[in-house]
Amino acid sequence: MTVLVTGGAGYIGSHMVLELLDAGERVVVLDNLTTGFRWAVPEGAPFVAGDFGDAALVAGLLKSHGIESIIHFAAKIVVPDSVADPLGYYENNTAKARSLLQCAVEGGVKHFIFSSTAAVYGEPRHSPVSEDDPKDPINPYGRSKLMVEWMLADTAKAHPLRYTALRYFNVAGADPRGRSGQSTDNATHLIKVAVQAALGLRGGMDVFGTDYPTPDGSCLRDYIQVSDLARAHMEALRRLRAGGGSITCNVGYSRGYSVLEVIETVKRVSGVDFEVRLAGRRAGDPASIVAANERVRRELGWTPRFDDLEGIVGQALDWERGLQARKRGGLPLGQNPEIGHNRR
Repeated sequence: MTVLVTGGAGYIGSHMVLELLDAGERVVVLDNLTTGFRWAVPEGAPFVAGDFGDAALVAGLLKSHGIESIIHFAAKIVVPDSVADPLGYYENNTAKARSLLQCAVEGGVKHFIFSSTAAVYGEPRHSPVSEDDPKDPINPYGRSKLMVEWMLADTAKAHPLRYTALRYFNVAGADPRGRSGQSTDNATHLIKVAVQAALGLRGGMDVFGTDYPTPDGSCLRDYIQVSDLARAHMEALRRLRAGGGSITCNVGYSRGYSVLEVIETVKRVSGVDFEVRLAGRRAGDPASIVAANERVRRELGWTPRFDDLEGIVGQALDWERGLQARKRGGLPLGQNPEIGHNRR
């Protein structure tokens, strides 16, 4: 039984590959390296450079590797970019996912795990937001993902394909063993940006909006550690293999932190007081979104292991230091003594 991981050279996908290999699974990675890195794919996982929307390539992979399950991460993910380029997001995230699903059906794939998003909820009416709350995305990114959820539900009714859609919240941190982390220089993840500011890699940072209806006026988010998230996908795969039906689950910690709280945590952990500039709101950003996570705990048996904001920030700091060592000609990531030695 082999698992195909699309986007497996990227941030979350590379952690998923590590989780699968640690569990003794056979893995194949498909990634076009637009935002991923070839070196982020660990040894033991065959790598194919290509696009998940290339039906001929995908069909050949499914057949030649005997793929039983697909875990699909490859996507465009930047909310403001989706507002500026909606058609590009619908092409990449939705139309290509339809092609991937058709290949899965025709190739006899049994299980499909989809990387969805809390953005499908838009501005939630309740907090924490549950899976059954209204889906009303306010940006093309969220809409592009919700469309894939609909396609999955309809496909599972018509074909012998069972799926799990995991709606996750703000992903952060790095592999506690220092093997992978957020490696894209221009990534927009808040903790990544703040860590780069703390290490002098950016000239400070901007806070987009301080007039939201939240305790301190900045956006409120639920931050989930990336290895905890990968393990939720692993539990979803185990459940499907055991005969579990199709399901959609939030994956988050059910606790929110504001942008300003996160920045203060980065300053405290790093010991650096970097410049923070207050700017206007960005298009497409909801004020507050926090996960209700009873379903993922109950149905997948998932329990967080790294639910600690300071620890998550520490992992991100360690990883960023290691990235800079790599750029200076140091050892490859995963072998660098600057990574992972002082955080748990």
